[in-house]
Amino acid sequence: MIVAAFSTQQKVGVVIGAVLVLGWLGYLITHLMKAGAAPGSEVELAPNRKPYFDDDQLETKKLDAALGVALLLTAVSAVGLPAYWVMESGRQVNAVKGFDNRAVKRGHSLFQPTDSPEHGAHFGCATCHGADGGGGVTKYTITDFLGRTEQVTWAAPAVNTVAYRYSTEQIRQILVYGRAGSPMPAWGTKGGGPMNDQQIDDLVQFMQTPATDEGLKIDPEAAKAQARTNAEGEARKAGKLDLFGEPVVDGESLFNGNCARCHTRGFSFGRPEVSGGGRYGPNLREGSTVRQFPKVEDMIEFIQEGAQYGEPYGEGGIGHDAGGGMPYFGEVLNAEDIQAIVAYERSL
Repeated sequence: MIVAAFSTQQKVGVVIGAVLVLGWLGYLITHLMKAGAAPGSEVELAPNRKPYFDDDQLETKKLDAALGVALLLTAVSAVGLPAYWVMESGRQVNAVKGFDNRAVKRGHSLFQPTDSPEHGAHFGCATCHGADGGGGVTKYTITDFLGRTEQVTWAAPAVNTVAYRYSTEQIRQILVYGRAGSPMPAWGTKGGGPMNDQQIDDLVQFMQTPATDEGLKIDPEAAKAQARTNAEGEARKAGKLDLFGEPVVDGESLFNGNCARCHTRGFSFGRPEVSGGGRYGPNLREGSTVRQFPKVEDMIEFIQEGAQYGEPYGEGGIGHDAGGGMPYFGEVLNAEDIQAIVAYERSL
């Protein structure tokens, strides 16, 4: 039923409104009935022509009745208003939850392919990143240093774990301004894209909401398993298998599965150049990581926590969020995996 969807306050308001409407209807009906009296009868019917109550009646029954009504109304005000406001904090919490739930639904719609039959606006995120946000592929035209163009198949990253690696502001920054030199366009109006601020916020809310609540974000264990699967896939590609044909995951395969997209040119379209040579992220070769992080533990902490906006890191880095900045991997990779990545990067 529709009434069942109302909050307690809304139900109380409906009841009060119904009582007022019925009261006014009764008042109108009563006076309409009196309006049918014969001309001249107002001499007897007019209130000012009737004898009023005497003092004994006014000072006993009428006065007691008036005082009783006043006492009742005072009691209702004294008890009812505080009782109403006791639930106000809960109403505000539910209002926020309701707003977030509606934002998730709108974000879900925005994420769908442009030809989706679902109701609402669709911007096609799922076309590249997969219906479940687990990643996909798309066509992209690259240009070499001579100006020659070529169309390649670009591996779009999984975004169902993005909330484990980027802060809210970093996710919003990427959506608004895109990723230069990749198929990821600017979606926000500030970056020249088609989405307004509310749509960007809805999409961020969808990406940060667990899949169990109709969002995109998978659970923490699934996120860790996905990162491990990426590394195992890289180990298989490199032929790093044990005697039973199972992948042997080391620092290089962990790096390729989680870091090479930004730090190795050509990696995203299957033509990796020098590992760790830099692309979107900086060059990690020729001792640059050792110079930036003389202490191994500082580098481990940096990979675990990422770059904090406006805060320096290492020996000369400045934290920023332009285009997303350095993500943090402490929620998807365990300590041993991060240590293996650090060892590999410091050996380049």
